[in-house]
Order: sequence, then structure tokens, then C-alpha cells
Amino acid sequence: MKDFFKTITKANAAGPEGGGEGRLILIVDDSPTETQIFVKILEKAGFSVETAGNGEEGVASAKRLHPDLIIMDVVMPVLNGFQATRQLKKDPETSDIPIIMVTTKDQDTDRTWGMRQGASDYLVKPVNPHELVDRVKAALRG
Repeated sequence: MKDFFKTITKANAAGPEGGGEGRLILIVDDSPTETQIFVKILEKAGFSVETAGNGEEGVASAKRLHPDLIIMDVVMPVLNGFQATRQLKKDPETSDIPIIMVTTKDQDTDRTWGMRQGASDYLVKPVNPHELVDRVKAALRG
């Protein structure tokens, strides 16, 4: 784990100049450890970050905050990431927000299903910090 954080630090040594320009990212994940890792990666890249602990909280937070992008886990209590993504994409208030699913579910059928629900991209945990930041930037350009 220590090596992982060294990688994050090295990958984002440029700090806020990383291109995030303060854009708001909402992380929806029920794992405090995963959430903390994503927050560190994204904040070091210059993004502002908010978090939600399950899909239901994520949908409510997205409506309240209207973030620039959402990082969505799949396996969560209350409302899973597939269901939450589908709700957000069907709602005209939130349908324009890009969603990147970041999950341990790594089957092709999971990826296909996530994209069918409206996700812009799909990454499998554990995520390389460089790749996460690159994919977030690409989705924001998008």
C-alpha cells in the first residue's frame, strides 16, 4: 500500500497544475478506503471532490451538486451503480453528467451492461492513478 501512494504522489507531482482546474468530481463508492484513494488521486490532479456512500446518496448528491463528472462503483448497498447510473441518465436534470464506472466487476458482460446504462467509461479496480486521471480528463472533454 505504501508503494501505491508513492505511485500516486509521483504520478501527480505537478499538483494542481495537473489540469483539473477545480472541476467537481462526485465519487460514489461504499468503500471508505477506495474513496480515500480516489479523493487523493483526483485532488492532486487539481479536481474538487465530493463523496457519497451508496447509489441512492449518489443520485441525491448529483441532483444537488450537479458535478462535472461522477465516478461510480457498481457493488453498493441500497442502490447499485448500474441502477444509479440508469436513474441519473434518465433524469433530464442529470443526464448530461459523464459517469465513469470504477468497479471490481471485470467481466465483458458487466462492462457492456454498464455502458448500456449510460456510463461514459468503465474501469476495473485497482485503478492505475495515471489512467484514472487520463480517463476523467477525456470524459470531461467529451
